[in-house]
Amino acid sequence: MWAAIAVVIISVLVQYALQPKTPRPQAAALKDFDAPTAEEGRPVPVVFGTVLVRSANVVWYGDLRTTPIRAKGGKK
Repeated sequence: MWAAIAVVIISVLVQYALQPKTPRPQAAALKDFDAPTAEEGRPVPVVFGTVLVRSANVVWYGDLRTTPIRAKGGKK
C-alpha cells in the first residue's frame, strides 16, 4: 500500500515538472491601440453598410458639452 502511494506522489511530481510553461502576457503599449485621429489632408473613407474602419480620421464627433454635478451627498 505504501508503495502505491509513493508511486502516485512521484508520478504527480514528474508530471508537474514536465508540464509546458505558459508565456507571461506582455503589457499593452501605446502603439497597440488604434485611436481615431484628426489630421489635415488625410483621406476620409467612404463606407456603405457596417464596416470596421481601422485608424479612422475623425472629421466631427457630436456636440460635446460638460455639465458640472451639483448634488450634495455624503452627509447624513
